[in-house]
Amino acid sequence: MQLKSAADARRPRARVRCYDEEIEEPSRPMSSYWIWWIGAAALMGAELVTGTFYLLILGLAIAFGGLAAWLGSDPALQWITAGVLAIAGTATLRKWKLRLLERTPQQPGLDIGQVVQVKSWGPDNRARVAYRGSTWDAELASPAIAKTDSMYIAAMRGSVLILSDRPPGVA
Repeated sequence: MQLKSAADARRPRARVRCYDEEIEEPSRPMSSYWIWWIGAAALMGAELVTGTFYLLILGLAIAFGGLAAWLGSDPALQWITAGVLAIAGTATLRKWKLRLLERTPQQPGLDIGQVVQVKSWGPDNRARVAYRGSTWDAELASPAIAKTDSMYIAAMRGSVLILSDRPPGVA
């Protein structure tokens, strides 16, 4: 087997055994589309861990970059394909998630309406109450509400319970 060019002379060669005879074949670098597809598979596999869908979108964009490479496109076009699809896919996913959040009704807290026992009253309508096995800070929903030993949780502001003398929804 004769070498065809100086570039072939510099390329590493692999020895292959064929029918009891050793043949030297030039080793070829990995095709660029395989590199794209391996990257896409890695991103999609990482998506299984995160569950956010963003890595899935990036993986699909990278896979389309690999498709462009497989079709013989210039490397610049491969990168442009992957980049444009990644940006468009991420923007579309973001819009979809925002619409989903808008349609999901706000759930009331599970603590709203529960009865608490007031341990002590402090200044400015503030109190310490016993609830769920610990002591919480609380304050009255309005100064006109009578201070009693048993109160209802009307709302929460951070970790402060807002108290009322009647259950929420009862006028």
